[in-house]
Amino acid sequence: MSIVIAVVAIALVFTYINGFHDTANSIATVVATKVLTPGQAVLLAAATNLIGAFMGTAVAATIASGLINAGVIEMSSQLLICALLAAIVWNLITWWLGLPSSSSHALVGSLVGAAVAASGNNFDSVIWVEGSLLKGHGVIPKVIIPMVLSPAAGFVISFILMGALYALLAWFANRRGWSRRFGRTPFVNFFFGKAQIVSASAMGVAHGMNDAQKSMGIIALALAGATAAHQFDHLPVWLGFLRIAENPAGGFAIPVWVKVVSALTMAAGTAGGGWRIIKTLGHKMVKLHPINGFAAETSSALVILTASAFGIPVSTTHNVSASIMGVGAAKRFNSIRWSVVERMVWAWILTLPITALLAYGLVVVSRLVF
Repeated sequence: MSIVIAVVAIALVFTYINGFHDTANSIATVVATKVLTPGQAVLLAAATNLIGAFMGTAVAATIASGLINAGVIEMSSQLLICALLAAIVWNLITWWLGLPSSSSHALVGSLVGAAVAASGNNFDSVIWVEGSLLKGHGVIPKVIIPMVLSPAAGFVISFILMGALYALLAWFANRRGWSRRFGRTPFVNFFFGKAQIVSASAMGVAHGMNDAQKSMGIIALALAGATAAHQFDHLPVWLGFLRIAENPAGGFAIPVWVKVVSALTMAAGTAGGGWRIIKTLGHKMVKLHPINGFAAETSSALVILTASAFGIPVSTTHNVSASIMGVGAAKRFNSIRWSVVERMVWAWILTLPITALLAYGLVVVSRLVF
C-alpha cells in the first residue's frame, strides 16, 4: 500500500509543477499587455484552472487506458513512479532554462519509455494505433498527430482572427463618424483589454480541463491496479475510498476526491507562478498589445477545449506559443524573434524522446537496486 501512496504523492508533485510550469500558458499574454498585474493574472489562472479541472474526464481516460497495452504489461506502481519522476525532471530542467516545453508530452513520453523498459523491450506494451488514425486510441492518433496538427491549427486560427480584427478596425476607421471612436489606439487597447480578461479566463479553463486530468488518470490508474491486485482488501472502513473498481463496460470512473485533490494541487501550483517561462512567451517572442493577446488566447483556448472534449492530451504550451506566432505573423513575419522560436521548437522536438529515455533508464536502475 505504501508504494501506491507514493505514486499518488509523486503524481500530485507532478501536478503542482505542471501548475507553475504552465502558468505562463494562460497568463503570459495578459501580463505582457499589462491588462493585469502578475499577481492578478496568477489568481485568475488559478481560479480558472480549478474550474476547468472539473469539466469532464475524457483526457484522464486516455492517459489511464488509451496509451499502455494492459494485455502485454501490468501498469505497476514502480512503472508509474519512474514515469512521473522522468516527467518531473524534464519539467524542472525546461522551467529553469525558461523553455515553454510540454508537460503533456513529457508525461506521455515517460509512460512510453517506462512501459517499454518494464516489458523487457517489448514495443507492443504501448498502444501505438488502435482503430483508425483519426478516431482510434494510442500514442500516434492521440499524441503524435495532435502534436503537429493542434499547434498548426492554433497558428492558422490566430493568424486569420488577427487579420480579421485588423480588417474590421480598418473598416470602422474609414467610415464617417467612426474614425475618432474606433481609430484611436487608446480605445482599441481599452476594449480588447477588457475582452482579454475573458479570453485569458477561457485559456485558464482550457488548461485545467486538459492538464489536470492527466494526473487524475495516473492516480486513478494506480488505485485501480492496487484494487485489482487485492492490495486494499484489509483497509479499514474509513480508507475504503481508495478502492477503485473497473466498470463492466471497461475502464473505470475517476472518483470525485481524485478530481478535487488534482484540481486544488494544479491551482496551488499555478498560484506559485512561473515567471521564467512567462518572460519567454510574453516578452521575448513578439511584442504584444491587448488585441494581439485576445486573438492568441481565444485561438489557443478554442483548440484546447475541442481537443479536451475528444480526450486528446494536447500541449497547452505548444498551442499558446503557436497562436502567439500566428498573431505576430499577421502583423508581419519579421516581428517574430525567430531565434527564440527556434529554441522552443527544439524543446518541443526533444521532449518525447528525452523523457522516454529518462523513464527507461529509471526503470532499469530501479530493477537493479530493488
